[in-house]
Amino acid sequence: MARRASIRIDLARRGRYRLLQHRNRSGPMQQIIEKLLILQDRDRRIMHTREQLARVQPEREAFQGNAASTQAGLDAVKTKAKQVESDRKNLELEVETKKQQIARYGLQQFQTKKNEEYRALAHEIEVCKEAISKLEDRQLELMEEAENLQKEAVIAGREAETARKAAEGQLRELAAREQNLRNELTALESNRNQLTADVDERFLRHYERLLRNKGDNVLVGIEHGVCGGCHTRFPVQLLVSCRAAKEMVTCPNCGRILYYSPSMDLAAVD
Repeated sequence: MARRASIRIDLARRGRYRLLQHRNRSGPMQQIIEKLLILQDRDRRIMHTREQLARVQPEREAFQGNAASTQAGLDAVKTKAKQVESDRKNLELEVETKKQQIARYGLQQFQTKKNEEYRALAHEIEVCKEAISKLEDRQLELMEEAENLQKEAVIAGREAETARKAAEGQLRELAAREQNLRNELTALESNRNQLTADVDERFLRHYERLLRNKGDNVLVGIEHGVCGGCHTRFPVQLLVSCRAAKEMVTCPNCGRILYYSPSMDLAAVD
């Protein structure tokens, strides 16, 4: 058993040595794979940058929404305070109207000589006085409510100002981050154009078709004899073809482009 394990380890070491020899030879297909791997890394960074940019606007709206929400709270308190003040003034007018009615009823009492009319006017005066008493009670309630609303407005005003300043700072930082991301994306896309110009058109078309269908995981290594994308186990002959790097090898299941990884020798020995 020990001798068999020793042979397996020796085979694995020789396999890695053959990999180094192959990389040193760096044949045409190996060079294409290396270029595509660099391109894939660039595409991943481009996708990541675009994802970050896509999150900028929702973040901006969230910051603006928070500031708008606190401002809306302040506006609601102010609106309610104005309504309370308007209601209080209307009550004052009603009280004044009732007092004028009492004055007219008093004058009519002075002028009448009939007891029934005098008593009727006295009753109307009492009704007006009771109404005035209720109106004045309501006035006091509104004055107390207005005082509370004034306190609420002060607190809401502070909160709105704090939220506004916070949003301004957050929006400035977000704008700077957005600009940096746009600059980074421009540089990455420019670099990508340079990279694609150096890749054979046939392989580039195949790569970009996979990129559209598989996302940013187009070229995958073979980990322990299985596809690094869909995890399908491969026959030894496919591993040998992949290691030889004489032609492009793709996964028969998912179609991703395969490239050699050090674990191939260990898998081939098993």
